[in-house]
Amino acid sequence: MPKRVLIGMSGGVDSSVAALMLLESGYRADGATLRLFTDEDIGMNDRGRTCCSLEDVENARTVCYKLGIRHYVFNFSGDFRKKVIESFAESYKRGETPNPCIECNRYIKFPKMLERARLLEYDYIATGHYVRREETSGGRVLIKKAVDSTKDQTYVLYVLTQDVLKRTLFPLGGMTKEQSRELAEKNGLINARKPDSQDICFIKDGDYAGFLENTMGVKSPKGSFIYKDGTVLGEHKGIIHYTIGQRKGLGISYAHPIFVLDKNPYDNIVTLGDNEDLYTSRLKADRLNWIALEKPVDGMRVKAKTRYSQKESCATVHVISEDEVEVEFDEKQRAITKGQSVVFYEDEYVVGGGTIK
Repeated sequence: MPKRVLIGMSGGVDSSVAALMLLESGYRADGATLRLFTDEDIGMNDRGRTCCSLEDVENARTVCYKLGIRHYVFNFSGDFRKKVIESFAESYKRGETPNPCIECNRYIKFPKMLERARLLEYDYIATGHYVRREETSGGRVLIKKAVDSTKDQTYVLYVLTQDVLKRTLFPLGGMTKEQSRELAEKNGLINARKPDSQDICFIKDGDYAGFLENTMGVKSPKGSFIYKDGTVLGEHKGIIHYTIGQRKGLGISYAHPIFVLDKNPYDNIVTLGDNEDLYTSRLKADRLNWIALEKPVDGMRVKAKTRYSQKESCATVHVISEDEVEVEFDEKQRAITKGQSVVFYEDEYVVGGGTIK
């Protein structure tokens, strides 16, 4: 009997093509859209585009009808608000720059959908992420970079556990984005040329500070800009308005370009300095998850990156404790930022990763 798969369908082209490919491969597939919030929940009273809009739900439903499969809608808005939105706000208050997409994958998108799939007696879940999956002879499941390097999403999936990976399929890992769109057009899917979602799904127009202040009620009072030598340069408008490495929008006149080096939420100080001050060779990380191995080996060599769009750099991982490592890069890295993730690779495979602290 064919294996049953429940595929997460956002209303976009990628998940729609993933469903099509699973059906063509002989699986019994059905679609599920995750309702994570309403526009009112996130302070959006117009019909601004988000990944959870009614239009997206209808797009997913229409594609399922076209493919002749069931379509479910699961409401995880309570969990999403607590684990993702509120966590995002608290992280900013601590002076960090979080990545909510990773937290959604960690707590909501994969584990919650897998939980529902098990209740409904599906064998697997699937998504439209561009990543390849590989099972080892020892029973461990690995993930590796997508064929389309411009769409590779391994960075945001390092948080997936073995329990999740053993029950998750990624049909698009061997395709390019343009191939996906062409396949959607060939099969008459309505979202074949639908634009990709941009930025954080629950924040309109990338206005993080506005969302934190107006929707989440985060208070971020004005404070001092200081130069790295302690000289007061002026007044900032609240630490949530800045991120490490930022140069534009500071409102500070100086003899040469200066950048945000640090945000101290306790003293409410933003430290500025020169571009070369942003480079460092070490970081510490916790909240670790390992994919290619059970636990890290002290002194192991990896390639690592600290941002989604960054190239990996050679580094050594020093184990501090069961849930903390220090990463030493061979070459200094620019603007390593608390709250972001460091992800480790060996060739095309994800070794694991953690949150920069």
